[in-house]
Amino acid sequence: MADDYIYAVARVRCKELELLSSQDIDQLMASLDYDSCIKLLQDKGWGDGNVSGGEKLLSLENEKTWSFIRELTTDLSAFDILLLPIDFNNLKAVIKSVATDTEPQDVFVSGGAVPVDTMQKAIREKDYGLLPDNMRQAAETAHVTMLQTNDGQLCDALLDRACLYGIMECGDKSENELLKDYAELSVAIADIKIAVRSCKTHKNLAFIGSSIAPCRTLDAGRLIKAASQSLEELFVYLSVTPYAAAAEMLKQSYSAFEKWCDDKIMSLIKDQKRNPFSIGPLFAYVLGRQNEIKMVRIILSSKLNQLDDRVIRERLRDMYV
Repeated sequence: MADDYIYAVARVRCKELELLSSQDIDQLMASLDYDSCIKLLQDKGWGDGNVSGGEKLLSLENEKTWSFIRELTTDLSAFDILLLPIDFNNLKAVIKSVATDTEPQDVFVSGGAVPVDTMQKAIREKDYGLLPDNMRQAAETAHVTMLQTNDGQLCDALLDRACLYGIMECGDKSENELLKDYAELSVAIADIKIAVRSCKTHKNLAFIGSSIAPCRTLDAGRLIKAASQSLEELFVYLSVTPYAAAAEMLKQSYSAFEKWCDDKIMSLIKDQKRNPFSIGPLFAYVLGRQNEIKMVRIILSSKLNQLDDRVIRERLRDMYV
């Protein structure tokens, strides 16, 4: 029911006031160095007063985001589209660590829907039924493949493809147009990234085919064939799709393409500011937070490596607020 979201959206509107603005980003850019950026972020309420390291600070902000969303709704199924990449990233690490009998160090991402210890138990004991339906078959296939071939890249490709299928399934099941559109866009962007990466590393047709997930706005067969030939052929194909602009950005640089991808997602969600009656504003808020965390990471990394401000600005994304 639409009325179910009125209170939650009202709280989101208040939280949006705390999001970083373009002026805040300018202040961070004007900071003298890395430590000054950290101090400015802390003054704006980032962290808990104790965390000083950049990655720990960003991780804590991500945890705050999901903690806030859990306050608003007990049903996080609408957010599976965003949680699946976290879970599959952790599953990759679990499978590789179990297969190689090593202890993973600082590889797990917090905030997923499936506890890491559940994944570890499922893989160690080969009890894949402990995992959600959309992970079981992929986990078993990737685990067996890793044990038989010790091919980490192939393991990653199988799990990445399963994750994309899961995202598309979430979008197809949703009654919310934003979630449907986001699922389509995110899978298409992921497919393009896989195609570019495969082309640059000279992967064969079979490997690329095992990595690409079908979506409505791309012809998977033509994308796979183009990626197996050359970057030029890939750009030719993309030029006749809704992602012609992506091809132009790729010709400039991969960082320009990544900026285009993130800005495309921001443009997709901005209409949610005027929508008080659905899950959309909550979903958009999470994406807005993820976007600003990504931008802060770019700035902190650039300050740490003493990059020129011009280089940093070329990488900055559009803001949600």
